[in-house]
Amino acid sequence: MKRILSLILAVLMIATLFVGCGGSEETQKPTEAPKKTASPDEIAVVMDDDKAAEAKANLQPEKNAELLVWAPDKAVKLTEAQCAEFAKKYPDANLKITVKAQGEGDAATALLNDPEKSADVFGFACDQLSTLINAKVIRPVHLAFVPDVIKNNSKGSVQAATSDSNLYAFPETGDNGYYLVYDKSVVSDEDAKTLEGVLAACKKANKQFICSAGDGFFACMFPFTGGLEINGLEADNTTQKFNNYNEDEVVDTLVAFATLFHKYEGTFVSDNPTKITAGMSVDPKKVAAGVDGSWNAAGVEKALGENFGAVKLPTINVNGEDKQIISLHGYKLLGVNNYTKNPNAATLLADYLAGEECQLQRAEQLSWGPSNVNATKNEIVTNNVAVTAILDQAQYSLPQVNIASTFWNPMGTLGTKLCEKGAKYDEATIRKLLQDTVTNIKDE
Repeated sequence: MKRILSLILAVLMIATLFVGCGGSEETQKPTEAPKKTASPDEIAVVMDDDKAAEAKANLQPEKNAELLVWAPDKAVKLTEAQCAEFAKKYPDANLKITVKAQGEGDAATALLNDPEKSADVFGFACDQLSTLINAKVIRPVHLAFVPDVIKNNSKGSVQAATSDSNLYAFPETGDNGYYLVYDKSVVSDEDAKTLEGVLAACKKANKQFICSAGDGFFACMFPFTGGLEINGLEADNTTQKFNNYNEDEVVDTLVAFATLFHKYEGTFVSDNPTKITAGMSVDPKKVAAGVDGSWNAAGVEKALGENFGAVKLPTINVNGEDKQIISLHGYKLLGVNNYTKNPNAATLLADYLAGEECQLQRAEQLSWGPSNVNATKNEIVTNNVAVTAILDQAQYSLPQVNIASTFWNPMGTLGTKLCEKGAKYDEATIRKLLQDTVTNIKDE
């Protein structure tokens, strides 16, 4: 019976592939999300690769299509070049592609504000997927592309692009996380192994260590290191769940962080990661180390040159035990606007931009870590210090998926209060702070 059902499902899927391949019958109105059919893994099993490849080859862009693509500011120039190469693949289509700057972190908000005037193809951080799906502004990935997406990308990135057993986006990177960057002329490789070592070296040289402690994306590493973990969403799909963490252990870890922050007040500075690049670009350099994101890697490397250091996050000593700092690790995805007037062209472009060649170009020019499994093995990636550091830290991170929108502000407040000048950081105060943070995340 299972075999028969699989064959029926395969036939239905393949039939779906050939609908609208010419582009003229594709709807220009937002479509309902498909009902649950099969997981990406199941689709990969029951769909014949040759049939999928044939359907993919038959899909042609609409003629005279005008497409708008959103990319982060630092990637606009490269994305323009990549889009130009894509257009050359379809000379008869007379495609016009415009690229505009739009950060992945704010993509969902911008898209929901006016989806009909937003980008046809847009990059976004994976934690925004549920918001985009619920608002029906993201177009599910055409089934012809699903097998290749699964085969060519890491399992984690595919999972991050999947919801309710449907694939909604093309994985673009596997590196949406943060790591330690440092000036080797100030902080030694040995110093970089521990947070205590990094801060001591920075203080000795009268330099700053920057970490955006008031940003929930970074601040969550403080309780995460103590054992607190996000554990999906409740049945309402909006309320955050947590693991059965040991509150005493989390409190002890938060106290350890707060103690260091206050001990090295003036050396430890809570500020935007862009200040790391800025502080390392001046002479004399004011910043010697920091917790930075993959999106700033190229700028920091340029500023430090041969003194550029990048490794996984350091450890922190908690009651005599060195604990590895745990971070969030996510993925950047490429989505197709459900309101696009040119769904075929937009889908083909998203697939192209998410391909191995484009991912390698971003790794080489922007130090973005790829999700494409072949690309991760390329020397361009393996020889890149920043990308290697980010991927190393991924082993000590929690996936940035199924996170409630209420998570970020309370977590950022926790980070702010841990390092706030003059703030108390005794055990009782920190315990109350942790309890309030969890309550606010669940009830906000």
